[in-house]
Amino acid sequence: MAVKKKSVARITKKTTAPKKPATKAEIYSYLSDHTGLTKKDVGSVFDAMSAMMKRDLKKGPGVFTVPGLMKIKVVRKPATKARKGINPFTGEETVFKAKPARNVVKVQPLKNLKDMV
Repeated sequence: MAVKKKSVARITKKTTAPKKPATKAEIYSYLSDHTGLTKKDVGSVFDAMSAMMKRDLKKGPGVFTVPGLMKIKVVRKPATKARKGINPFTGEETVFKAKPARNVVKVQPLKNLKDMV
């Protein structure tokens, strides 16, 4: 494990921290430069990974793990009935609408991702 941390630290020292989040094209070109794959190959890897993610989350076990980074899971939220409540800003009574049952995607960072930050 210590070897991986050193290699991650070495990569981050070489690159400067950008002010804006990376675009899709920037991510593809960075990965193609550092892996030896073409940008088209990197794009096909992302497409395959997203198809695998969709399969596992929608019809499979409901959990997809990106090794060493995060765990993505689907949580079924139950339906809620309409209810009366008090608006905390105005203090007046309001009615909160009923919500149907729905699937919610939750992302849980794993230890390696937490250690990077």
